[in-house]
Amino acid sequence: MNAQKTISPRAWAELLLLALVWGAVFLSVRIALNEIGVLSTVAHRALWAALVLWALVFALRLHRPKGAKIWGVFLVMGLLNNIIPFTLLNWSQLHIESGLTAILNSATAICGVLVAALFLTDERLSTRKLAGVSIGFFGVATAVGLENLRNFDIRSLAQIAALTATLSYAFAGVWARKHLTGLPPLVAAAGMLTCTALIMVPLAWHFEGPLTLELRLETLAAIAYYALVATVLAYLLYYRVLAMAGSGNLMLVTLIMPPIAIVLGWAVLGEALHPRALLGFGILALGLLILDGRLWTFVRNKTL
Repeated sequence: MNAQKTISPRAWAELLLLALVWGAVFLSVRIALNEIGVLSTVAHRALWAALVLWALVFALRLHRPKGAKIWGVFLVMGLLNNIIPFTLLNWSQLHIESGLTAILNSATAICGVLVAALFLTDERLSTRKLAGVSIGFFGVATAVGLENLRNFDIRSLAQIAALTATLSYAFAGVWARKHLTGLPPLVAAAGMLTCTALIMVPLAWHFEGPLTLELRLETLAAIAYYALVATVLAYLLYYRVLAMAGSGNLMLVTLIMPPIAIVLGWAVLGEALHPRALLGFGILALGLLILDGRLWTFVRNKTL
């Protein structure tokens, strides 16, 4: 197993900032959904984030991709990494607590390991990964409550939608690994979000009306947050932390986000979570720690 990189104080600070930024996105989306539709929330996020990212690409004089092939790659990436998961997660928040949405979203790392093992030859399932995935799925099942899925009401559908979004993210990771390696991250993000906007703006216009900025102040603030802070700034932070701490340490962000979302949902929206959801997150967090590798190595060394 590869050794984990040491996390410097600066990397920890930026990792915690990234978790705070992403943890608060569930609250900002829920506030926006009080006034605009699900499709419009996604359209606003993609449109404004794409414009800012292209401004950065031009300012930094990065190579601008040309040709139908690369834009086809961006289109698929936009579907898998933006359109499908954003739409499903946003819709799910209309019917379940933002904190539970964040917990279910944490299963992205679990799904990512399984999908990568299926499609990438260098990402095979090891004993450690299999243990982490198994425990993680048990945590998800606990948080959802299998008896709720048997009832199959709108709340159950919302939870299934959130979990389907994590699967879409997992396929996006494989697609990016296969087709976007070597492309500057800012360029890849700008292309992906441009394709997302080209699809979502017309869809939102058709089903929910034209995008408008004649909205309440809190809605505008929510849009600005999830489009500019939780997309553009978070994307830049993501790659800074990746460079400083490595991909294994970066996965720790998935452990920190849900508690932030739960606290914000309780403090601002008055949401409360069933104790089962909190227990499920604890089990899921254990699975993620095993996938991270350090807990597994610690236990193994203690038993030798």
